[in-house]
Amino acid sequence: MLETPHGVVETPSLVPVATQAVVKTLTSEEVLATKTQILIANTYHLHLKPGEKMVARAGGLHEFMNWQGALMTDSGGFQVFSLGFGHDLNMGKLLKFFPGKTDDFVVSEHSKPKHVKITDDGVHFRSPYDGKDVYLGSKESIAIQEKLGADIIFAFDECTPPLADAAYAKKALLRTHRWARMCVKAKKSRQALFGIVQGSHFKELRKEAAIFTNALDVDGFGIGGDLGKSKEDMRRILGWVIPELEELKPRHLLGIGHLEDIEEIVKAGVDTFDCTMPTHYARRGIAFVSKGRLDMQKTTFLRDQNPLDKACTCAVCGTYRRSYIAHLFRAKEMTAARLLTFHNLFYFNTFVANVRSRIKMGTL
Repeated sequence: MLETPHGVVETPSLVPVATQAVVKTLTSEEVLATKTQILIANTYHLHLKPGEKMVARAGGLHEFMNWQGALMTDSGGFQVFSLGFGHDLNMGKLLKFFPGKTDDFVVSEHSKPKHVKITDDGVHFRSPYDGKDVYLGSKESIAIQEKLGADIIFAFDECTPPLADAAYAKKALLRTHRWARMCVKAKKSRQALFGIVQGSHFKELRKEAAIFTNALDVDGFGIGGDLGKSKEDMRRILGWVIPELEELKPRHLLGIGHLEDIEEIVKAGVDTFDCTMPTHYARRGIAFVSKGRLDMQKTTFLRDQNPLDKACTCAVCGTYRRSYIAHLFRAKEMTAARLLTFHNLFYFNTFVANVRSRIKMGTL
């Protein structure tokens, strides 16, 4: 379990993503009704809009978004990847799920992303709103996160692309470790600070990073960066990292949490994990149910009078039929995404709650 100033989080726990201080399409009250215990917001995006000073004037993120549960903010390190090499190469953290990429291309020691400038001190971004330079370094990231006021904050890091070679990964890791020391030194608040373990898909670098981060004066750990070219690589990386981390400190897996992964990452020793899958897929018409997934944009569901999932006890399944939700998607009504987002979050949180129960009973 994870104790925070805004309540206890039973672990393992999904951490839904509230990038801009909102889970898209839902109110904070609705998110709470999905059994969500904790959310993660985004430092980079909130810095750009509305700005951390405005959030601080509102009383901090909890008051600003009317969320009384626990909150995390990431450091902006993921945007170093997503707006950099991720944007340039149109890839995500797990290469297997982004077809068209081959081993013929590598991010080498001298490679540079087109849209961000990475230096040993920090990163220069280009604002998507006015084109101005946005600089983010360790001190800046911590200062922003302190003003936002989440319960848990993360050290600034460089998330590496899965096509990075060993030389680039080492270079990025040294930067991340330098920034981590600066984050520890810069933090003045009582917020819990999590250090982030990088190292790409290289065993020696991952173990080096885990040992380094474990020795820092931090309250918990994030496991970030690219996680290889497959889910097998991901499991292998967790096996290298987690044994090197203090068992009594919480371990958070950044950006991973597909349903089929949850039991595996929990068994590996992960306590919390954030994932956009339940909300991102909902907005595209995909409902997660006991027998797999439903694409509610298919015309066949217009004649289906069943709930999304007869076994689900969420308010959507107790009230609305597949035919209605399919109609809303075809009519391009915003409520369609809202209903599926609520259901998917409830479904994921129920799945994780069952995992917790099995752990308590000793069957997992």
